[in-house]
Amino acid sequence: MKEGKYLAIDFGAGSGRAIIGVLSGNKIKLEEVHRFPNPIIKSFDSLQWDFLYLFNELKNGIKEAISMGHGDFDSVGVDTWGVDFGLISKEGQLLGSPFVYRDSRTNGMIERAEESISKYEIYSKTGIQFMQINTLFQVLSMVKNNNQLLKCADQLLFMPDLFNYFLTGVKKTEYSIASTSQLLNAEKKVWDDNIFTALNLPKCLMSPIIMPGNVIGKLLPSITRTFGLHDIDVVAVGSHDTASAVAAIPNLTKNSAYISSGTWSLIGIELDYPLISKESYENSFTNEGGIGGKIRFLSNVMGMWIIQQLKKEWENNGEQLSFDVINKLAEDAKPFKFVIDTDDEGFLNPPSMIEAIHSFCARTNQKLPSSKGEYIRSVLESLAFKYRTIIDKIEVLAKNELNSIHIVGGGSQNMLLNQFSANANNRKVICGPVEATAYGNIMVQAMAMNKISSVTEGREIIGNSIILREFEPKEINLWESEYRKSLKILEKN
Repeated sequence: MKEGKYLAIDFGAGSGRAIIGVLSGNKIKLEEVHRFPNPIIKSFDSLQWDFLYLFNELKNGIKEAISMGHGDFDSVGVDTWGVDFGLISKEGQLLGSPFVYRDSRTNGMIERAEESISKYEIYSKTGIQFMQINTLFQVLSMVKNNNQLLKCADQLLFMPDLFNYFLTGVKKTEYSIASTSQLLNAEKKVWDDNIFTALNLPKCLMSPIIMPGNVIGKLLPSITRTFGLHDIDVVAVGSHDTASAVAAIPNLTKNSAYISSGTWSLIGIELDYPLISKESYENSFTNEGGIGGKIRFLSNVMGMWIIQQLKKEWENNGEQLSFDVINKLAEDAKPFKFVIDTDDEGFLNPPSMIEAIHSFCARTNQKLPSSKGEYIRSVLESLAFKYRTIIDKIEVLAKNELNSIHIVGGGSQNMLLNQFSANANNRKVICGPVEATAYGNIMVQAMAMNKISSVTEGREIIGNSIILREFEPKEINLWESEYRKSLKILEKN
């Protein structure tokens, strides 16, 4: 009988969790043992992560796991969001707080990069979608601004690698997180010399790459002594949270698209090799590393971020609204009031999301929403239309018919968006697991401990452990007509 116990540390851009996963036979049972916020710190005009606070919360997660009777876990794995990093000095100290990818320091850096190397040349090497948040442009901004921390640094570690270093003392970069940087050669899976040279970036700071499913090292004695633990392995999981999430999707086939739905929506398919072409470049598709040698061919679009910011803005005005309440308001609201391009730069980090929507509607000659329900409903409809646009393009680029969509992550709990996605795409939507990232994290730990033989077996075990929800398309003709109208409206933007 397969047995094991694993601790997954899952850091999101808004909060973090420590989750125990117990493998028993052909099922995995999850138990959340600790949850904590991940606030963005504004320092002068910069946005930064409070890494030392987050690491302390990681240790609190270990403490809580032990207090709840789970001190016998076999290993620990850390996953986080992509692209952000910390700098380590020659003495092994963290130099400053890591910057947040939404920080304005990357404004204009894509254009600065083009002065030295073409966008298509970068894409042909990395296969990564151009976004100013990418690590490449974060590092370039430091070079262009003569940043002194960069000059003092000895090594660059992405966020999960930074946590792993503080846990083990070992400085390695896990493959899936490295692939988000736009600095990794997608085919060779090594740092791309041409990009570093063309942009005068310090390649000497980059760490050796380790593949998911390998042990990085043991918990430091200072940590094991504190908690009275035995030797605990720290595993390189799919440390980009989406890599873990995609690995956990049951019944994912070559004819299935997936959406990892949260603050961002990552929409794609799983491939054996990178798909890099002029067409994929022009349509902003990315090739990120996955588990088991797979490539996540996807487009990264703004997901529930717009909804989250609307909710926050209303709360700041004294109106406390749960997601259940605003979804009910949306369900009762008039449909198709307006449509937005959810990836418009105006929605990236505006002072007011309400005003950003008003501005977009004015620019495209649309009526303004008149109720909270209309805001939410129309944003959800716009997301469903965005999913349709992306998935239709994937079919053409991959030359493969996609007949179903698997939605995982926190956004999969939004029943209204799930139904809208089925309607807009005229494809069956299958939802679950909600805790896909944790399941994938724990699955890879079990693989590293030789308890699960492959991703295929792991997905079967996860499928045995959860209940999937399915949504069949409804009102197909109406949604097709509105989708065609939306394309004409968005052309005006």
